[in-house]
Amino acid sequence: MKWVTYCDQSKEKVGWIVELQDEEYMIPLEAAADWFRSQGRDSPPVFESLLSLIEAGEEVSLQWKEIHGSIQSKPEVILEIGVPIRNVKLLAPIPRPPSIRDFYAFEEHVKNARGRRGLEVIPEWYEIPVFYFSNHLAVVGTGESIRRPKLSRCLDYELELACVIGKKGRDIPAEKAADYIFGYMIMNDWSARDLQIKEMKVGLGPAKGKDFATSLGPYLVTPDELDRYKTANGRYRLEMKAYINGNEISSGNFETIYYTFAQMIERASADVTLYPGEILGSGTVGNGCLLELGEEVHRWLEPGDTVSLSVTGMGTLTNNIIE
Repeated sequence: MKWVTYCDQSKEKVGWIVELQDEEYMIPLEAAADWFRSQGRDSPPVFESLLSLIEAGEEVSLQWKEIHGSIQSKPEVILEIGVPIRNVKLLAPIPRPPSIRDFYAFEEHVKNARGRRGLEVIPEWYEIPVFYFSNHLAVVGTGESIRRPKLSRCLDYELELACVIGKKGRDIPAEKAADYIFGYMIMNDWSARDLQIKEMKVGLGPAKGKDFATSLGPYLVTPDELDRYKTANGRYRLEMKAYINGNEISSGNFETIYYTFAQMIERASADVTLYPGEILGSGTVGNGCLLELGEEVHRWLEPGDTVSLSVTGMGTLTNNIIE
């Protein structure tokens, strides 16, 4: 399923996406429940947030998956209760997650970013997947504006994927981690590079170079939707692209990731309990930011620019930059 959070008369609501005749429709949870009850069936609870639905547990998710399957096979029901996606104001799937841990998991990105500064990859990077905590209260969705920090003139996008934890767990081994993933979505870890570089010289961070915004969405895609892209080694072959003002700037593939989400979950849950709705970012795919590509490829982002990130099977996440 492709879950969404959307805005209806200033209220956050939950739905999912279906395709019909090459067009996407959003099915509101409330409308789906009403239709299911009209068939003489008991509907599972209607949740006001996707986080609440995830917290309710796997049994509830499976009940909604059954209803999704019923509606998906009935074009007349989709046209009756669905809303064309172009008429829906989408929000971040989880607008206020409990936490965001962002990892540093693509070797090519590490090599490129450090190489720009004349540095080698440190041996410790190959020993453990590392992460930092981002600002979980500065999440934005597709279509929302990103304010460039006042003191920055080196604003950058970062092309990433994120996974969402589906159930509580602690000391989760990598071989069992898949059971703890509710779904995946595109993530843009916006970076003010001039602020980031200065503050990290002190030995802490990133802080103000990162905490102003993180974009998530447009959908939260359940793992079964991506099964067709899974490779023999358990990774996903997903094209990842970034566009500035409609021009393709970055291109990579999620299959090239060095540390898997399973390994990230194992690391994040070591001696710590993970809870439903917590978000783990993959870090930037190789060549997935301007820091790697250099100003000879494209200048830093400026007010008026529009940035779109697209990933196979996961839609497009778009934001415009404002002063």
